[in-house]
Order: sequence, then structure tokens, then C-alpha cells
Amino acid sequence: MKTTRTKQTSFMLIGLFSSFYSLSSISAPTVYIPLGSGNGIAAVDAATDKVIEHFTGVKNPHGLVATQDGEYLLAGSINEDAEKTKAGEENNSSLFLVHPAHGHVMQTIPVAGWSHHQAITPDGRYVLSTHPTRNHVSVVDVQRGSQIKLIPTNNGPYYILVTRDGKRAYVSNSGASTVQEINTENWTVTRTINAGPSPEHMVLSKDENVLYVNNSRKGTLSLIPLNAPEDRQEVSIAESLHGLDISDDGKHLFISSKSEGKLIVFTPETGDKVTVPLSPNPYHLNTIPGTGKVYVSSRSEPTVWVIDQSSFKLINSFQLPAGEGHQMSIINQ
Repeated sequence: MKTTRTKQTSFMLIGLFSSFYSLSSISAPTVYIPLGSGNGIAAVDAATDKVIEHFTGVKNPHGLVATQDGEYLLAGSINEDAEKTKAGEENNSSLFLVHPAHGHVMQTIPVAGWSHHQAITPDGRYVLSTHPTRNHVSVVDVQRGSQIKLIPTNNGPYYILVTRDGKRAYVSNSGASTVQEINTENWTVTRTINAGPSPEHMVLSKDENVLYVNNSRKGTLSLIPLNAPEDRQEVSIAESLHGLDISDDGKHLFISSKSEGKLIVFTPETGDKVTVPLSPNPYHLNTIPGTGKVYVSSRSEPTVWVIDQSSFKLINSFQLPAGEGHQMSIINQ
């Protein structure tokens, strides 16, 4: 394939994806899945559950977010070998600014260390990235293409999300059993909330009054009322919890258990649990709004299972081009 190079005022083109796909032909949501050790990103048509493009040129992407207008993807690179090094030696980590319509890596943005998960403000202006070995969250200004702030956190910042109004962010600290609230107007931690042991993936209730948090190593789910976090409840779910998301109607939570090889559907209102066997090692997951589907990746192989949000049944599966699926991002066409 012919590779071209151009210079731009605001962005520097540093790479070209191995292939090209025109998103104008897609009418259903497109799910972008970072492939981790596969060193790329897969684009999946949510209507057909088929991989429509395989982008390469992004090293070990784990976290992935999209701007609301669908113009850009931002992928965090997680170098798993870096876990064995000192934090001070990690000085070459970056976020990749990706143009999904043209298959270009537009820019690499240096950040404080290897990036685990990302969140993006609703206006698409800022990306927040967790750096577990640095005990910080970085704030990247997408328009400027640079890191503008480094926010100190408790030990082991893991997962991060932003409220719909963009005014608050929440970061789970897996090494400190806490969740911290961040004011996005001045990028400061406003309060620290006690969570269960080893808190990791999180999701907000549809009214954003309750924060649900997976406590991975203990196998419990924390239900934290944000107006009264001292009233936190803990529910036993399964061992080795990982992925977590909420149904379109807000009634059910989907939770993966890697070691037990299953998806658990938990209904907070009733306490009911339904188990869906999935093997091997169900990992990251996302509900796909407007489709009635849940995508669940495998940690062990390039497989994604498709679950029906209403019946909780396995309705399909598909293979990724390489690697394993991590933090998925959705662009509505």
C-alpha cells in the first residue's frame, strides 16, 4: 500500500493504518476495540457483528475513547513490560490520536507513563488517562495535542469515568480501596470515597446517583450512593471480576468473571443474579446502545461474544484479527 506523508499545523501525521474504510457507508454504530498485544484496533459493525476494518500502527492499546462527533479516537498504550520497571524510567509513553475515517494516526501525545484506561469529557476537549505506576491521572487537551495537567491520586489508579455533564470524574484506586472524585473545572480531587478492596471497573447508574464498582480480588460489587457514600453496600458476585456495564434501561448490570468463566447479570433493585457461561476468561465488556447487545471479549483469545440484553442469552460471537479485546469505544453514525 502506498504511504503518504503530509504536514499539518495542528497535528503531525506519524503513521498510516494498513487499510482504509469509509465510515460514510456505515449506518449502524461502530464499535472500536483495541487489540492489546495485537498492536492495533478493530472496527466492528454492531448491526452485523462483523469486523469491517483492522487498523494497525498503535502499540499495545488498552484504553480507548472517541470524541462525541466521531472525528477522533484516542488510544492509550500499555507496555506490560513496564510493570517490571521503575516509574521514573517510563518516559516514552503516549496517547495515539487516531482518525477513524481516514485510517491515520494523526499524532502521538506524550503522557506521564503507560496508560491503562481513558475517559473523555462530553465536549471531546479533554481526555483523562490513568497511570497506575505513577499514582496520577493525566489530563490531555485534545485541541492543543498536549498533556496539560497531572493529578495526584491514591495508590494504583485503575479505571476512570466522567459524568454526562462533564463536571466530575471518578477514578478507582485499586491499591488503596478508594474512589476519588475530580472537579474537571480545576482538575483537583474534591473527595475520597471508601470502596471495597481492589476497586477496578466502574459504571454510574442512569440517574448518576449511584456508582457501581467491581472489587476484583474480593469478588464483590460496591453500590455507592454518591450523596451518602458512607451507606455503601457490598454484594458478593464471583471471583476475579473484570468488565462492568449497565443495560440500556438501567435495570441490569453485566459483570464478567475471568477465572469462573461466566458473565453475571445482576439486578440491583431485586438482588437477582443470572449466570451466562462464557469461556475462556471473559474480560472487557460494553453494552452497545440502541442494539440490545452486550459485547464481551476474552482475555485468552481474539474472541468477542454477543449477549442479548433482554434474554441474557448468547446470540453470536466473532473473531478479532489479533490480540485480545480491551476498553471498547462506540461511535454512532
